[in-house]
Amino acid sequence: MAFAGVWVQFLNGLAEASSLFLVAAGLSLIFGVTRIVNFAHGSLYMLGIYLAYSAVQWLGGSALGFWAGLLAAALLTGALGALLEIVLLRRIYKAPELFQLLATFALVLVINDATLALWGPEDLLGPLAPGLNGSVAIAGRFFPAYDLLLIVIGPVVLGLLWLLLTRTRWGVLVRAATLDREMLGALGVNQAWLFTSVFALGAFLAGLGGAVQLPRQPASLMLDLSVIGDAFVIVVVGGMGSIPGAYVAALIVAQLKALCIALGTVSLFGMEFAFPKLTLVVEFVFMALVLMVRPWGLFGRPQPVSRNWGTVEAPLRPSSGPFRLLAMAALVLLLALPVLVDWFPYAPVLALDILVVALFATSLHFMMGPGGMNSFGHAAYFGLGAYAAALLLKTAALSMGWSIALAPLVAGLGALVFGWFCVRLSGVYMAMLTLAFAQIVWSVVYQWDSFTGGSNGVVGIWPDEWLSEDRYYYFALMLVALAILLLRRVLFSPFGYALRAGRDSALRAQAIGIPVQQVQWLAFILAGTFAGLAGALFVFSKGSVSPEVIAVGKSVDGLVMVLLGGVQTLVGPVVGAVVFTLLQDFFLGITQYWRALFGGVILLLVLAFPQGIAGFFKHMAHRRAQRAGQGGRP
Repeated sequence: MAFAGVWVQFLNGLAEASSLFLVAAGLSLIFGVTRIVNFAHGSLYMLGIYLAYSAVQWLGGSALGFWAGLLAAALLTGALGALLEIVLLRRIYKAPELFQLLATFALVLVINDATLALWGPEDLLGPLAPGLNGSVAIAGRFFPAYDLLLIVIGPVVLGLLWLLLTRTRWGVLVRAATLDREMLGALGVNQAWLFTSVFALGAFLAGLGGAVQLPRQPASLMLDLSVIGDAFVIVVVGGMGSIPGAYVAALIVAQLKALCIALGTVSLFGMEFAFPKLTLVVEFVFMALVLMVRPWGLFGRPQPVSRNWGTVEAPLRPSSGPFRLLAMAALVLLLALPVLVDWFPYAPVLALDILVVALFATSLHFMMGPGGMNSFGHAAYFGLGAYAAALLLKTAALSMGWSIALAPLVAGLGALVFGWFCVRLSGVYMAMLTLAFAQIVWSVVYQWDSFTGGSNGVVGIWPDEWLSEDRYYYFALMLVALAILLLRRVLFSPFGYALRAGRDSALRAQAIGIPVQQVQWLAFILAGTFAGLAGALFVFSKGSVSPEVIAVGKSVDGLVMVLLGGVQTLVGPVVGAVVFTLLQDFFLGITQYWRALFGGVILLLVLAFPQGIAGFFKHMAHRRAQRAGQGGRP
């Protein structure tokens, strides 16, 4: 490519870096102080652009009206952020950190449907910036004048934040809170209002990031989830809580994308490489490389141990007699569902969906709960299993039996490779690395049209004749029941005890000779293998597979199921899968605003059952047993 083209792409990268920095800076600030991984930050960005559209329409198309509209949108978003912190998040600061993630995910659903109700489903294209609606000739190419302003905005905001954090008392308190917020509280600082002000500033930056995009892109309901992935990557690469790190990471990521576009399609050794396709995944590849070399990001530091652990987890105990009777009754009901089809015609189909996601959630819980390894990318193994089963049947012409038998092994092989890198990290950084690998798998599947079918996926995958009608339901029920029982049995084996020992105290476990990383790696592989089995069962139940099964939303669904049911109970993921699927199916059938209802119910459950639904009932049973003088056995 000519020098002029590379130069213009470099400028494009600078403009994009400023946009990414604005949204990532707010996310980094919020996490640094409150330790909340705010999944709703992308929703605040989306609201910023919608509010800017309405404010500019209301104030008129003059220069004053345009810029005042953008500022008003950012301020309104900041005020909404403060309100959300006071009304909701302040009530769950004592809950486990992952539950706060669940609450912010519920906010994503509520805000998305509220935006749909207020502005409608159509994309809204805002006006061009008055006085900056032309282009400037640079090296023989034309470059948008508005993008030149964006290039300046990023460093200016970075400088203002630096002054705010280093030259004001508020900034000193914020920096102290990032190091030890409990000690800050012990010194008499009003943490509640400090957190509220930080959340408001973070929301303001997200809203500003969205508002300044008004002349560049239409306001769309898809912006929330598309932006949050980029923001997470930048915050993690730069170092959680580091504002300068966020800007450097945004600069690198934006320039890498611009470089891919500038290179275009290149012929090397007789093969053509389409570098623009890498823009979908280059940031995740870069994040994975950074985390392997520097696990806490470029400008971050090892996170202090959080003292906010919520309820201490009780040791695992074998099932009680009443629980076994309840499990047997549930199994009998599942066996009887096809017989009751005249009264409940849709029940077997819904039950099959629940079985598949219950196994998926149980496999995720295996590594999250007893293993203590958080994952934002578990859908990678579900998708590997689903695609392996589909391609073995359609492309390799294997039978259905061999396809289902080999598909989990393919998923397990993926977990073996990815897990080797992931178990070297912990906490949010590990979760983000799992997300990076999932996005890499998704990108390969999405763009490899000739093999995976691209965005259309693979269709026409149905069970063999001997498993037609209700027989496939019973086949899936048998495999899911055996898989869940096997995972449960593993947790009561010496391997399970070693896994939990590594989770509770890695140093003590290593001191008594437990190879913690190897144990966690094996647990990672087991979890990936059983997620692959769930994927294989899914593809034969639906008859097709598409890249959505590997997307971020699928991983988030699994995470929500585990947290909803209770991460500290073995039956939690099954309960979470049942409640999640039934609620989603019910709300989907009664209103187009089902996400808001679904999110509202999740918020109520988070507030009412901070240990998860199964965890709540386990706690109640424990207290009842104690009162009855029967010991602590639940």
